[in-house]
Amino acid sequence: MSKVINKSLDIAIDTNEKHFSLTHTLQNWRAYYDITKPKVVALLVLTALVGMSLSVPDGLPWQLLLPAMFGIACLSSAAAAINHIVDEKIDTIMGRTHNRPLPEGRISVESAIIFAACLALIGFVVLYSLVNPLTAFLTLAGLVGYSFIYTLYLKRATPQNITIGGLAGAIPPLLGWTAMTNEIAPNALLLVLIIFTWTPPHFWALAIHRKNDYAKVNIPMLPVTHGVSFTKTQILLYTVLLFVVCLLPYLVGMSNWLYLLGACSLNLIFIRYAWQLKFNATADTAMATFKFSIVHLMLLFIILLLDHYWLPMA
Repeated sequence: MSKVINKSLDIAIDTNEKHFSLTHTLQNWRAYYDITKPKVVALLVLTALVGMSLSVPDGLPWQLLLPAMFGIACLSSAAAAINHIVDEKIDTIMGRTHNRPLPEGRISVESAIIFAACLALIGFVVLYSLVNPLTAFLTLAGLVGYSFIYTLYLKRATPQNITIGGLAGAIPPLLGWTAMTNEIAPNALLLVLIIFTWTPPHFWALAIHRKNDYAKVNIPMLPVTHGVSFTKTQILLYTVLLFVVCLLPYLVGMSNWLYLLGACSLNLIFIRYAWQLKFNATADTAMATFKFSIVHLMLLFIILLLDHYWLPMA
């Protein structure tokens, strides 16, 4: 009888150990997944896809489409992981980021560095060998710009950090374009200009909401150095500028009336959010403006895609 009981206990312990091991492995992989900022990378890949689509009149060749999207995603994920590594100490202090994988100790800094390096290497090799060297080096430049020039230096050096550093996050449409054509075209730069202009009002709305966090870690975000009222004015002015910039694809013949209607509608809503933030804000307005800005960019590029493929068939 005792042998039966002992055997049952051994089985139960073995089962629990296996369950713990599986749970630990899943949590570990979830931590690696989280430091790649998957939602941000998904938006970047979407804008890259639109750049690819607008660069050619017909369908996209899958021989370039798949490795291009994979390579851009890998290098973008590596850039996000490096951002987590560089900001690990301030993330521990800030309320918005204290529960990220590195501050919580779910993965070590050394493991995150190896993971980011592997992603960057795989992404670069895929782009260089299966797409073209131009796209590979431009994507690598975006990684360096975001992870090191912005995160390591500009973020801690100037309140215009996001204005200057935003260029690194604005290049995915150009990457998509060069992946298909192997050349830098003016229309691709127009798409970059849209995201470059969109970035300051998008991020400054979040910075207003998290002003105390940034002040606590001595990061000179605009609301910290110049005040919330000044930042709100800048957001409003940038949304007006964004409206004008978003008209350019239509004015140069790059898009049709569907994009024009969508861009005007989305930008008028963005201006309305910015106006409310400036003149009639509540405690939730800044965060609501930030959240809408993400929807704005996503829908804007989806409409560009629909406009490109649907209208010629109508």
